[in-house]
Amino acid sequence: MIIKSLQSLYNRDLNKLKAEIEAYQQEENLWKIDQSILNSAGNLCLHLVGNLNHFIGAHLGNTGYERHRELEFSLKNIPRTELIAKIEATISMVDSVLAQLPEEDLKKEYPLVVFEDTMTTDYFLIHLIAHLDYHLGQINYHRRLLDI
Repeated sequence: MIIKSLQSLYNRDLNKLKAEIEAYQQEENLWKIDQSILNSAGNLCLHLVGNLNHFIGAHLGNTGYERHRELEFSLKNIPRTELIAKIEATISMVDSVLAQLPEEDLKKEYPLVVFEDTMTTDYFLIHLIAHLDYHLGQINYHRRLLDI
């Protein structure tokens, strides 16, 4: 039951991410920073895709994804079409991995210690949605402030 809810929430919010990236009127503004806005929307998008592919894909789905977190914040000027393709691939990956995850595994310990202590898989999957939504809100504000 909760897996269907998680799939629905990830699908909804990753599609919102896609819509935000598509909503930029000027593609170059995806990479704009200004004063105290130090992370561009493009870099936040790369970070979200990398984060989900690492924690859901690699650690729950054994996809073989190798994360290079520093590049999520240092790469610049990736074409919008490539960002959209990465988001779409992430939507498919999350849906596929969650569809194959047995419901009873949600109460098991997540296979990696991320914070200072262990946590259940369902707890961490909910945390990842909150993390996605936090940065999604930042991207929305970034677009409305800097895409002018």
